[in-house]
Amino acid sequence: MLTLRRSDDRGYFDYGWLQTHHSFSFSEYHDPAFMGFGPLRVINDDVIAPGRGFGMHGHRDMEIVTYVLDGALAHKDSLGNGATILPGDVQRMSAGKGILHSEFNHDLYKPTHLLQIWILPNQLGLKPGYEQKNFQEADKRGRLRLVASPDGREGSVTIHAEANLSVGLFDGDERAELELNPFRKGYVQVARGEVTVNGHVLQQGDAVFLEDEAQLVIESGKQAEVLFFDLAA
Repeated sequence: MLTLRRSDDRGYFDYGWLQTHHSFSFSEYHDPAFMGFGPLRVINDDVIAPGRGFGMHGHRDMEIVTYVLDGALAHKDSLGNGATILPGDVQRMSAGKGILHSEFNHDLYKPTHLLQIWILPNQLGLKPGYEQKNFQEADKRGRLRLVASPDGREGSVTIHAEANLSVGLFDGDERAELELNPFRKGYVQVARGEVTVNGHVLQQGDAVFLEDEAQLVIESGKQAEVLFFDLAA
């Protein structure tokens, strides 16, 4: 079964310094029909204004993946980590038994566009942790490149959850096919551009829920960047 969800159907809030779309219930946005999908709990599509950001705040028992599309995001946390997340980087922060962090756009002229993803961990009370890796554009061109997994295979970041995240870039004749496990769930999020997924044309912000589908076909992209989640049912 394939279910489409269009960008405009997501929750949306404009706080002036932050414009955010919520794919699943989060903060002021609540929809009982969209509380998550398998272990995937949150996808926030955020645009942070120049010189603004999230002050130090806490999380626990969540795997948090940050994926920057444009601009840069400065990260600090209570473990002593400090880093700048750039396009092509994947940052994983395991909140575990508790962590504090801040995220800030220090550029005074350019906004930062990012996806922040929350995934339910496979165990509560884990030791908090942090990991960040860069994935080159060439490795994602015309294919789905694994960037996060439970075992860190293929050089991906390691998440403590029953989920795999892959990212692909598609333009023109570039095409990817993937056989799907019928006992797992699949979720596709179009981060930007336009692409056809299993025969359906998707625009930026659109998503597809996949259940009991045998195959995933991504093609006919127009400067598209696509995230694919392989999830425990």
